[in-house]
Amino acid sequence: MKHLTAVIFGFAIVIAAYFLGNAYVKRAQPPHIISVTGLGNEDFTSDLIVWEGSFSANNYELKLAFEELNREKEIVKDYLVSKGIEASKIIFNSVQTIEKVDNKYDNGNYVGTVFKGYQLLQSIQIESTDVPMIEQISREITELLNKGVQFSSAPPRYYYTGLADLKIEMISKATEDARLRAEKIAANAGGTLGDLVSAQMGVFQITGQNSGESFSWDGAYNTASKNKTASITMRLEYHVD
Repeated sequence: MKHLTAVIFGFAIVIAAYFLGNAYVKRAQPPHIISVTGLGNEDFTSDLIVWEGSFSANNYELKLAFEELNREKEIVKDYLVSKGIEASKIIFNSVQTIEKVDNKYDNGNYVGTVFKGYQLLQSIQIESTDVPMIEQISREITELLNKGVQFSSAPPRYYYTGLADLKIEMISKATEDARLRAEKIAANAGGTLGDLVSAQMGVFQITGQNSGESFSWDGAYNTASKNKTASITMRLEYHVD
């Protein structure tokens, strides 16, 4: 009986040693995981334009400056409407009032200021999906000089209204690109691609086409170019069997 008990006890020790050893080997050999990055990009043309400009009036009397500014405002409005812009699309922002002064010196010493009158500044903003029309008007706006208005025009800004859908499509492309890369790496290593472990989206970038614009760590967002390229990366991790 004692002999049988010893045999059973010894057998149990062997079994326990096997499982403990196997567990150690598994801990020493962590699962094979590969990490790949896929790219999705898309060229597109902006379908929304935002254009801004400003004009001003100057006078020693505030009331006369305001009257002059209103006269110029009507000229600007009539001109833009005649070019095809709806009056409701022309946003006139609040008027800025600036007191103009010159510094006065006596023998190089500052002695105060001299009042030079008031400057009233009026800015406008136009947002439209008719990109070609607004582009044309922004280039011809100097015609207002012939009407006595000195109009300062800012470069148009370009946007895309379908950006949300475009981003989803690019994520899909980047994910597929990453998966194909992972499959090739696994095959070259003599294995097969297993389950997806994690997926992480990279920075979304919008740059001007052929602009030489570099990416930014927090994401570039070009508004100066009508024709743009959007790109995004996806980082995937897979088990390799």
